[in-house]
Amino acid sequence: MGGETSSKPRKVNNGIVAAVCLAFFTGMVGMAYAAVPLYKMFCQVTGYGGTTQRAEKQYAGRVLDRDITIRFDANTNGIPWRFEPVARSVTIKIGATAQAHYSATNKFDRTITGRASFNVQPEMAGAYFNKVECFCFTDTTLKPGETLDMPVVFYVDPDIVNVPELKDLKTITLSYTMFPVEKKQPVASSAPAAGSSNKVPDSDASLGG
Repeated sequence: MGGETSSKPRKVNNGIVAAVCLAFFTGMVGMAYAAVPLYKMFCQVTGYGGTTQRAEKQYAGRVLDRDITIRFDANTNGIPWRFEPVARSVTIKIGATAQAHYSATNKFDRTITGRASFNVQPEMAGAYFNKVECFCFTDTTLKPGETLDMPVVFYVDPDIVNVPELKDLKTITLSYTMFPVEKKQPVASSAPAAGSSNKVPDSDASLGG
């Protein structure tokens, strides 16, 4: 009788431990799935890792009588595209809204989808580099030989001059890296469209970045 009575609390305790472990495991899985978007949100808010800011408005509200040069860089990683900035640099007034263009051409013999990531150097300047329109983090599909014009609209927040480490900054580099995005291909592929071109829509909602 005594042994049966003592086994009941032990079974209850084991059940509690199992429930706690299950809850902990479920919570860890949920955190793992949330980690990427949370980290991306953190970077966008703080500019950490050279992540630029997504501007809520198209203008800074004031323009300083001070020039800053924006350099443009482009790289590819595992995708057979020619991807490059149309102009290597532009000099603008701090606070002025400007537009730059990148160009992507599919050099392969089949349709390929790509996606661009980006960063800013120096990293601390990312918090003050505001993108109004951008093609980053948006899937872009090009047919063989197709060329796409990819605009980015931006401005440098005038508050950058109030940061001791950045007050004398003369140059900011905006760098994009294009990666392939694997998608299921249809059984019958479309005919190559060599020399064709189009343009990314100039809307922040459609560009997502």
